[in-house]
Amino acid sequence: MHSALIVSVIVIYFIVLVLIAKWTSKSSDNEAFFLGGRKSPWYIVAFGMIGASLSGVTFLSVPAWVGNAGNQFSYMQAVFGYFFGYIIVAMVLVPLYYKMNLTSIYGYLEKRFGFWSYKTGAFFFLGSRILGASVRLLLVANVLQLILFDAWGIPYFATVVIAVLLIWIYTNKGGIKTIIWTDTLQTAFMLGSVFLTVYMLSDLLDLSSKGGLVATIKESPYSKIFFFEDINGSNYFLKHFLGGIFITIGMTGLDQDMMQKNLSCKNSREAQKNMLSMAGVLVFVNFIFLSLGALLYMYANKTGIGLDVKSDLLFAEIAMDDSTGTLIGVLFLLGVIAAAYSSADSALASLTTSFSVDFLNVEKMEKSKAEKTRKTVHVIMSGVIIFVVMFLKYTTDESAIGLLMKLAGFTYGPLIGLFFFGIMTDRILNDKLVPLVSVLVPIIIGVLWFYSTGAPGIPKDELGIFGAYRFGFEIIIYNACLAFMGLFVISRKA
Repeated sequence: MHSALIVSVIVIYFIVLVLIAKWTSKSSDNEAFFLGGRKSPWYIVAFGMIGASLSGVTFLSVPAWVGNAGNQFSYMQAVFGYFFGYIIVAMVLVPLYYKMNLTSIYGYLEKRFGFWSYKTGAFFFLGSRILGASVRLLLVANVLQLILFDAWGIPYFATVVIAVLLIWIYTNKGGIKTIIWTDTLQTAFMLGSVFLTVYMLSDLLDLSSKGGLVATIKESPYSKIFFFEDINGSNYFLKHFLGGIFITIGMTGLDQDMMQKNLSCKNSREAQKNMLSMAGVLVFVNFIFLSLGALLYMYANKTGIGLDVKSDLLFAEIAMDDSTGTLIGVLFLLGVIAAAYSSADSALASLTTSFSVDFLNVEKMEKSKAEKTRKTVHVIMSGVIIFVVMFLKYTTDESAIGLLMKLAGFTYGPLIGLFFFGIMTDRILNDKLVPLVSVLVPIIIGVLWFYSTGAPGIPKDELGIFGAYRFGFEIIIYNACLAFMGLFVISRKA
């Protein structure tokens, strides 16, 4: 695919985003930046959140999951867990946030436990979201470097700076008010791209003469969904399913990024409609992404294209190859940019919101000073993400989806333990000890994981401290439960 066409697609795409930002940021202030004035239609929020939930990791790494180490369609086990997690978030957490009229959801911890619990929750969110946003941007930067900037001799660092700068330009003024609408556009591009790509790959593979798309995937070596055979395996059903529930509670219900969009709805009932409708759609969409993965591996095995690249880059390698045609390349570009930026832009806005509200108390500042402070924080957070992306680039070689879920397990686990200790008990915490417990928990679980089978501390052919047991998505459950127990130890009866 010619580089001039690639650049043209990217430039036109971002001109559209900037025009939307200009339209939505008229008369914008901190209230509009943080919560959109609580006037966002729930169905617009729901559609846009599909893109934010999926991200570039889903677009690139979930299809790649299919062919990695016998994973096949096992990711659907976690997706079914996500569905039930969304129900818990909608029925338990959303009404709580609206009842307390929160801008930052971590304000609940201050009212329930005290100052240090509040700061601990906000701190863990900042760490979680910085890492999550960085993993997602790392993936899209890798793609841009592969398909465009390497040929131009542009260094990787410059690619990352350009990627973050583009986000900053269109989110700087409007914040969540702008993101609600840009995410809607980007979700449409992403879903349209993946559906059309599935259709065109089916045509290239001539599946109509082989029984059709569904029958071909079902008969392929990639289609197995449920894994009940080996409880020690990382793909075991309960590990994925229960881990999926906890991941959704943490990465959506206790995440300022995702809940900031929900809190921009008019009331609690509309926010619940948003959450539940999105949950159903995501099950279907993730299945389509895995189906795309099966088609990509079939096409790679047939043509030899992409067999020698890292799995996360397989989609890019095939889509940008001349043999698949220009249209698939354009669709891929639109899809990957939309997927990456629909999550990265809201992450930057939510990081700015959380740090401004939770640590700098901008809500108590004079208006002009508050807006100046928020804009400064917006720039600083952009710089932090650039730094972390570069750090991850040279310290990890894991697939993005695996890395993201692993990091989420360590950073969101203590948050789940803290929030649900407050919701499920009436006990009073020793507030000053909460940071200590919350930091020790992921360290303890991290050490246990490090010396388990398949982890970096154990050679590939040897068993870890738990024998053949491998940690999977359920690592977030261990973190949450250990945090809950640790908090019980430092608590007393009400």
